[in-house]
Amino acid sequence: MDFLKILRSFEEFIFEAATWLIFYPMTMWRIVRDPLTTMAYSDRQQTEPEARRYDDALSPPLVLLITIVLGNMLTLAFHIPEPHGTTVLADAVTRSPETLALFRSLVFSLVPLVSAASLLHRKGVKISRDTLRAPFYAQCYLAAPSSAFVSAGGIFLQRPDLPSPVGASVILAGTLWFLAVQTGWFRRQLQASWLNAAWTAVWAMACALACLLVVVVPVALF
Repeated sequence: MDFLKILRSFEEFIFEAATWLIFYPMTMWRIVRDPLTTMAYSDRQQTEPEARRYDDALSPPLVLLITIVLGNMLTLAFHIPEPHGTTVLADAVTRSPETLALFRSLVFSLVPLVSAASLLHRKGVKISRDTLRAPFYAQCYLAAPSSAFVSAGGIFLQRPDLPSPVGASVILAGTLWFLAVQTGWFRRQLQASWLNAAWTAVWAMACALACLLVVVVPVALF
């Protein structure tokens, strides 16, 4: 009986993993083509029964995680050496590609988390796991292409035989795209002016970068 349960679980895993080959590029295309509509779609999915959520797409955190893992694989394909830790914490993080991918996922998730918290703060809504979930999930959709821009630009910056200005331009383009969409999202969610929404988007990114430093600096020093 237990063996049959394990077998059925394995069958479900195989099916789910296979569908990623279809739904991951479809979801990424939807995000790039119309990010605000895709983020609104994520909001609507939070009201659906759990078994039916994201039935025609991948969930936002999973899209972000897969994008970061693919970025790591692309880095290895271009023979970019993985960073080596010089401290105990850094060595624990960089010891294997798996732990490094997990750490990078947590780092990239800071931007969606801070942006979601900023939205709730501006709305005057109490921050809790329940209220954070919908805006955090929507922000993960936005963070996925941005992480792809950073990974692609990082390859150009780390390969001496590739033009560094191209890498910097790719990262800059990804950042500007992110801020432009983020401004539209804050404007729609807060019913604010373009200027106010742009300031909120920039401030949220600055806070996210500050939180990133709080996480990364101890890892580098200890």
